[in-house]
Amino acid sequence: MLTQLSINNYALINQLSIDFSAGLSIITGETGAGKSILLGALGLVLGNRADLSSLKDTSRKCIVEAKVSIANYNLKDFFNEVDLDYESETIIRREILPSGKSRAFVNDTPVTLSVLNQLRTQLVDVHSQHQTMQLADNSFQFSVIDSLAKNQDRIASYRRGFQQLNHHKKELQKLIAIQKEANKQYDYNLHLFNELEEANLKIDEQELLEEKLEKLNNIEDIKLNLSEALELSVNEEIGIQNLLNTLENRLDKIAPFSTEYQELSKRVTSMKIEMDDIVTELEDANENVEFNPNEAEEINDRLQLIYNLQKKHDVNTNQELLDVLEDLSVKVSQVENAEETISSKKKEIEGISTKLDKVAALISKHRTSSAPKLTKELQFLLTDLGMKNARFSIKIKQTANYFYNGKDELEFLFSANKGGNFGELKKVASGGELSRIMLSVKKVLSEHTQLPTIIFDEIDTGVSGEVSNKIAAIMQQMSRHMQVISITHLPQIASKGAHHYKVFKKEINGMTTTNLKHLTEGERIVEIAEMLSGKDITESALIHAKELLANP
Repeated sequence: MLTQLSINNYALINQLSIDFSAGLSIITGETGAGKSILLGALGLVLGNRADLSSLKDTSRKCIVEAKVSIANYNLKDFFNEVDLDYESETIIRREILPSGKSRAFVNDTPVTLSVLNQLRTQLVDVHSQHQTMQLADNSFQFSVIDSLAKNQDRIASYRRGFQQLNHHKKELQKLIAIQKEANKQYDYNLHLFNELEEANLKIDEQELLEEKLEKLNNIEDIKLNLSEALELSVNEEIGIQNLLNTLENRLDKIAPFSTEYQELSKRVTSMKIEMDDIVTELEDANENVEFNPNEAEEINDRLQLIYNLQKKHDVNTNQELLDVLEDLSVKVSQVENAEETISSKKKEIEGISTKLDKVAALISKHRTSSAPKLTKELQFLLTDLGMKNARFSIKIKQTANYFYNGKDELEFLFSANKGGNFGELKKVASGGELSRIMLSVKKVLSEHTQLPTIIFDEIDTGVSGEVSNKIAAIMQQMSRHMQVISITHLPQIASKGAHHYKVFKKEINGMTTTNLKHLTEGERIVEIAEMLSGKDITESALIHAKELLANP
């Protein structure tokens, strides 16, 4: 509930602060007095965009502040979601600086306009003749029928499933697209994969083969040098092995005479043992050296295969080729296993769809059972508002399609004339009729759901007499459940308010300013009399005004 509105340096308002109360409040004033400015200021603090033209004095900042009582609005979860401190008496402030920069605060915490706009939908509903076109909006129609059907929790559950369904459908489409693209490359990738797999590559194979081939290509030099090395080692006259034997014998003879000679003898013995090993290996190497032209050819062929594969895949090592093989294995496997993956995803979607169908059917059932009640209440209210032949028809059709709020298609059909055909609201209802229909819809909603503060901006335009009394009566009834503020030009409606405010212009030092005043009982009589007879208030107008106020 809006409890206070303070405005500084906005449009024609220099400084203004006004308190509001529960029940029905009325705002009146001459045309051009500034009623639209009040709504503009309220819209600004609730998130409308602003510019420097909003400043009365462009050298000072504009501040609009609204205090709202939100204890009954169940907004704690919302405040937690947007990281705001919850206060039962919440203060919303909007500032426009001379530079044109705009700032917004909720309980002194800076907020974005997006957060402010989310909050406004739960606080204040400004209803003007322009907003009556909302009646033709299918989303609004669904919100009306679902409020009566108390479908909010069911729809919240459905939407969670709906989001899951869309997510899995997107994943399925992605899988199908990947499969389609992969299928185009499958045969080629499979050929490359088989080619690499058949090659049976090993990480260090290339280096070993290159070394072996190098050995085979120089076999004659190797054989010659091994033979000569062996000859130098084992020759009976000058061979290293024979010389070491002789050296060992000489040192063995003098070893007992000194530890120094003993150490030398040991070292020579070690050299002799090492030399014996070398001779053995030289003999083995010399015996094993044999040129095999077939082996060289096989190695050449194997290396050429490796080189060709590396060039083909633009890599330099066998390890990189093995990485390519692994990547190709994944691609081939994806295609070969795609049907199974896609089939599994389809089963998931079917499972979610089955659950959604059950929730959607329940939503539809409650809508269908609530439609006659809504039709009856609207037709009763419209009859009261002078539309005696008005008839409503609400058509709910279950479909196979999944929408954001269920699987139904909804139509609000209307006929204003006796015997007339039903048609879409936006096509067959006039502006005045739409205003009364919207008033009736809001009246019904006020009894079935927790609506925010509602402001009616001259929706009584074009009506008079008994109908205006009925409109006022409906507003009074609504004000038992919520705060209702009505900007009106009709004395019949103005007299029904629990509180009455007047918007007026005043000139001070050559400057025109807009002001708002909470009227006393005596001032209300004068204001309503003026609404009845004009500036020249007659005695009969005063008497009539008193009568209207005496029968609220």
